Amino acid sequence: MKLDVIKLDGGKAGSVELDEALFGLEPRADILHRVVRWQRNNAQAGTHKVKTRSETSYSTKKIYRQKGTGGARHGDRNAPIFRKGGIYKGPTPRSHGHELTKKFRKLGLCHALSAKAKAGELVIIDAAASEGKTAALAKQVANLGWKRALVIDGASVDEGFAQAARNIDGLDILPTMGANVYDILKRDTLVITKAGVEALEARLK
Repeated sequence: MKLDVIKLDGGKAGSVELDEALFGLEPRADILHRVVRWQRNNAQAGTHKVKTRSETSYSTKKIYRQKGTGGARHGDRNAPIFRKGGIYKGPTPRSHGHELTKKFRKLGLCHALSAKAKAGELVIIDAAASEGKTAALAKQVANLGWKRALVIDGASVDEGFAQAARNIDGLDILPTMGANVYDILKRDTLVITKAGVEALEARLK
């Protein structure tokens, strides 16, 4: 598939041929869902913790005698039945991550790129280069109509562009190796440089 290439000032810069195996697939929600779920689960800290009956700070003394009170049998105040006692089967620190094969993760990224291309939310730019002035880049972004955009550059990000984009709300930039399904899907516009297209094709083939 062929797509027009533009410059940051809105001018035309020719066209580029995109690989159908990366940008021309029929997007599958089930594949995208599984990859996003894998990403978000791996990002979860898993530091949630409650105190069990062995960790609460009451005395371990039996609160009253076993028989003759007319009340139920109890041990100490740390039991989960009492207020401020230990929590029964509560969360403990653990990893929420799970395995997902490299082949499937690669497929998910191809489907994410294809989803953006099919929705008409894919933009190819000549290069992501700037003098490092936020005001100038913000004006260019506004003229292009990008509200929530992710820019994917080549192997490395232009330092001036990264500096200028840092304070622009809704504009993020990643190198090719940082491209991932979750970040692509949550933005309204996916912007890829020509160098980024070449690097993505080399990475995903």
